[in-house]
Amino acid sequence: MDAIPTLVDAPQVLALAAALGWASGFRLYAAVFLAGAAGWMGWIALPPGLQVLQHPAVLAASGFMLCVEFFADKIPYVDSVWDAAHTLVRIPAGAALAAGALGADGQAMAWIGALLGGGLAATSHATKMTARAAANTSPEPLSNWGLSLAEDGLVVFFLWLSATHPAIFTLVLAASVGVSLVLLVVLFRFLRKVLAGLRTFLTGHRLPREL
Repeated sequence: MDAIPTLVDAPQVLALAAALGWASGFRLYAAVFLAGAAGWMGWIALPPGLQVLQHPAVLAASGFMLCVEFFADKIPYVDSVWDAAHTLVRIPAGAALAAGALGADGQAMAWIGALLGGGLAATSHATKMTARAAANTSPEPLSNWGLSLAEDGLVVFFLWLSATHPAIFTLVLAASVGVSLVLLVVLFRFLRKVLAGLRTFLTGHRLPREL
């Protein structure tokens, strides 16, 4: 299997920053571990601001948390609690990772990276939380397992694509953001209906139709 090419130009570094921001919203620890492991194995030359990710201590910590999240994310309701608790972690981390990727070119680029990474992380995190909340309205665990395994695969795919085909990654990312925004609207409306039905059941009174 060929090694991932070295990141040598601005489009590749920008794509990596965006991929880390996006992936951080649903699989932060996997994104950190995979990027660090790729740098440590010599598959890619990480930007200076991200080279700390390949430090053995950082790899050990991110690898441990990756394992914890892998199992926690596949347990119904536990996954939603885990996501809620990580709202204050994933978004700032996505901003920090993207800023680290672009920061070598100056303070302005670091801020651009932070805004890009934070915005992408917030979007993917909100979509993940909403999708998991919707899946948890069903008693069976298969939907949770399927969504979780899909997310595991997506983080690997996005990081690989950003490093090997940055132009294609840009198109895929744009499509993913568009799909996420549509899903947020659809799933939010679905959850409102579920909550309205639950309130009706608990109170024994039919709520107004607009709720």
